[in-house]
Amino acid sequence: MSYEKLQVLEDTGFVLLRDFEPGVAPAEWESMEYMDWKSGGDTNFAPIASAYGEMECHGFWDHGKPDKDGIWTSNAAKCPTLVKWVEDIGVRYGRVRTIKLEPNTYEEALRNLHLDDNNRLNPDGEGWVVRSWLQLTDDPDSFMVVREDKDDPSTESHIPLPAMSQFVVDTERLWHAVCHRGTKPRYALITSFESGPALDKWISEQLP
Repeated sequence: MSYEKLQVLEDTGFVLLRDFEPGVAPAEWESMEYMDWKSGGDTNFAPIASAYGEMECHGFWDHGKPDKDGIWTSNAAKCPTLVKWVEDIGVRYGRVRTIKLEPNTYEEALRNLHLDDNNRLNPDGEGWVVRSWLQLTDDPDSFMVVREDKDDPSTESHIPLPAMSQFVVDTERLWHAVCHRGTKPRYALITSFESGPALDKWISEQLP
């Protein structure tokens, strides 16, 4: 099938953006309701937008939808800055959620490398779904591992995770997981966005 993709991701599959200012108050991600949902390690997720606004973490395809046109959950009222961050980009979004990841090792991160299933039921000719991250906690010693080939370390890159860092990854193309070397949980906002001119414009405006 043919999808509209972003040229900025063509080379490496990811792009690093400048930090988000003025930042986000910890109360926004600490006050949300989290669910026990495992993905890439010992994780919990707080759904902020789901397929039909319910407090659940299932893929949109389980509801007969592509990962687009997310509907805000009850958590959205607790994180107005995060909701505004998503809406201000002006791009069609699907899953929006905050991840809570417990500390792990580099070796554990490698065992947790995975691809996302972002484009199931995505209609032919529409924009390819990619994912953005807004790092919430300050974890300068932690990093996201991305690999073009799961079994080839020569294809590996590391994405640093200081507070308020932003980046976009084609996670259906790149194997990925986070090595979190902190002593407390790591939090980040993850959003599914549709590729197209609007997302391309936002990315170009956010480049360092």
